[in-house]
Amino acid sequence: MRKLFAICWSVLLVAIATASPALAASSEQLVEAITVEGNQRIETATIESYLEIKPGHKYTRYDLDKSMKLLYDTGFFSDISMNISSNVLTVQVTENPSVVTLAFEGNKALNDDDLTKEVSLHSRSIYTRTAVQRDVKRLLDVYRRKGFYSANIEPRIIQREQNRIDLVYEVTEGPETTIQHITFIGNKSFPSSTLEQVINSENYRWYKFLSNNDKYDPDRLAYDQELLRRFYRSQGYADFQVKSAFAELTPNRDAFYLTFTIEEGPRYTFGKIEMESEIKEENKDAILKKINTKSGDRFDATEIENSIDSMVAELGDRGYAFVDIEPVLKRNTKEQIIDLTYNVKQGARIYIERINIIGNVSTLDEVIRREFRLAEGDAYSTSKLRRSEQRLKNLGYFEEVSVTNEEGSASDKTVITVKVQEKSTGEITLGAGVSSTDGPLADIGLTERNLLGRGQELKFRVLAAAERQQFDVGFTEPYTFGRDVASGFDLYKITQDLTGQSSFNRDAVGGKIRAGYNLGEKLRHNVYYAFEENQVSQVQSNASRFIKDQQGTNITSLIGHSFIYDDRDNRLTPTDGWYLRVNEDFAGLGGDDKFLRHELLGEYYIPVAPKWTMAFAGSTGHLLSVGEDIRINQRFFVGGRDLRGFNNGGIGPRDITTNDALGGNMYYTGSAELQFPLGLPEDLGFSGAFFVDAGSLWEVDDVGPEIADIDSLRASAGFGVAWASPFGPIRIDFAKPFLKEEFDDLEMIRFSFGTRF
Repeated sequence: MRKLFAICWSVLLVAIATASPALAASSEQLVEAITVEGNQRIETATIESYLEIKPGHKYTRYDLDKSMKLLYDTGFFSDISMNISSNVLTVQVTENPSVVTLAFEGNKALNDDDLTKEVSLHSRSIYTRTAVQRDVKRLLDVYRRKGFYSANIEPRIIQREQNRIDLVYEVTEGPETTIQHITFIGNKSFPSSTLEQVINSENYRWYKFLSNNDKYDPDRLAYDQELLRRFYRSQGYADFQVKSAFAELTPNRDAFYLTFTIEEGPRYTFGKIEMESEIKEENKDAILKKINTKSGDRFDATEIENSIDSMVAELGDRGYAFVDIEPVLKRNTKEQIIDLTYNVKQGARIYIERINIIGNVSTLDEVIRREFRLAEGDAYSTSKLRRSEQRLKNLGYFEEVSVTNEEGSASDKTVITVKVQEKSTGEITLGAGVSSTDGPLADIGLTERNLLGRGQELKFRVLAAAERQQFDVGFTEPYTFGRDVASGFDLYKITQDLTGQSSFNRDAVGGKIRAGYNLGEKLRHNVYYAFEENQVSQVQSNASRFIKDQQGTNITSLIGHSFIYDDRDNRLTPTDGWYLRVNEDFAGLGGDDKFLRHELLGEYYIPVAPKWTMAFAGSTGHLLSVGEDIRINQRFFVGGRDLRGFNNGGIGPRDITTNDALGGNMYYTGSAELQFPLGLPEDLGFSGAFFVDAGSLWEVDDVGPEIADIDSLRASAGFGVAWASPFGPIRIDFAKPFLKEEFDDLEMIRFSFGTRF
């Protein structure tokens, strides 16, 4: 039996071996020609180029399948068939239509341009169902990010001749899907109202039209969870967890309900605070001083991070660029105490090998390098590197500034990379508004802050108001002759209507040459020379004789200098720090005026609570004549902005027979203001202030019985309301003088409104 099986198996193998060449030969056929049918726009040669079969060559079923796949992959065709007869391959295709016009209908919240950017099919694209489905999904995602979760989009095809179509997306936006309610489950230590202030998402309110936080956003929901973790861990809850954050869409798809389920855990205090460091012993005390966490204090993860940042900065200043500090927490859940150890791993002392600058197209390298507080070969310093980055950002030339460092060619060297993204530095500003001082106004300005990429500034400005017209042109070179000395010039022409307060008009044409340099990071010294031609004209017939005597033209030629110290956290809206400026001018280098002028101005800001700031301001000045009486256009005038409750030039020497303000040679002012939120939603931009102003102005060169000149203290108190509106800043101050003279000119309400666009 076994012998018979072996004989049969051998015969079978021989038969298969004999038949194999015949089978292989029968699976290959010769193609003598190729015919393409059904194509309208796609060239025959293009279709043939995708085929694996060529005339005069043999083909297999595998070649046919692969050729068909390659043609489908082009996206040009909706249907393909292949047939071979009499050694001729016929390829029958049905082309996908081409898109002639892409349109959107029914969209209001998003314009056509915004939607067009999101789709892949455009005019002259090849239409496919897959691409349309993909684009519809993408558009729905965009609408959902905008808060329209009930949006629906239907693609509609309009057939045209020559297998072309118009593609129209019919959009039904529906109502905005807002957040109607936020619920917290598991919170015991803090009420839900407090936690609502912690997260970014907000309940819908009709007045929150300037904010999108009341629209549901999955990314914002994830960020809310992180904000809750940060808040609880800063309040001592080291084991806090967000168990779930769930967004539920209402059945009619017009609102969301957010639910946060949290587990607070116990509240800890700090136990032992220690540091284990590889840094040499003589530096250890300096590092310990940077630790803000104290034994017995409430656990605060934020303070741990701040301590690590301070320690890293201190070590960076000592040249350790790549130091690693790891906080190790040891919990005692029974006593609710956490022992904290800062593990400081020593890095080598680092020196700067090279500073690379990338991304600057128009700005010269030297403009960037001169802002650096470090140079190649210097010891690495974290604080100097941060200061350098801040100085680059302060230039205003760049959209983004990134300063990083990485290991250099040796373990003790580092390479600093400065990556910048330039932005437009040319500005055209248009302003419009109204103020109590100048009345209706229009303001047009043109500024180039990085002229030819050299960091130079060129500016023009025209101000036209009911009571003031002004034209300015200025140029500044921030680094003169390669040194940190800013120099430049200003030219101006001013026309003022002062008939309301002093019965005359003033015209001035002049210029100034100036230079300034830093004496420190926050202290600066400026020197300048100014030349001005002043004209007192259109003096009214009933004006004071002291003003009539001033009528005519005079020349002022003066030199001066100033010291400026600026420690404020923000130059536009300061909340902390102080500012001090001292000016000294001498007129008499030619010209008609001869005087000495000294002036001191200061500001001090104290943050007393979140969003609450106490602001103090003061100024004083003195004019001293040198052989010549001081003319009215050079005197000080006090009132209006610097002494609310009194009109412009409302206090000081005055001709009581004509009520004309004459100005004075000596003055001082002081102000205390408490700035606070009004309790309205922060995104509305309203704030309030209580203030007390005080000051005095006295002394003129001319004397006479009709002149009232009293150096008594004037003072007022009041409140103000400010609105950072979408149209520009608006402020209204209500003030009531409680120390005044009977001849003072009062102003109970002062307002200003303006915008730039």
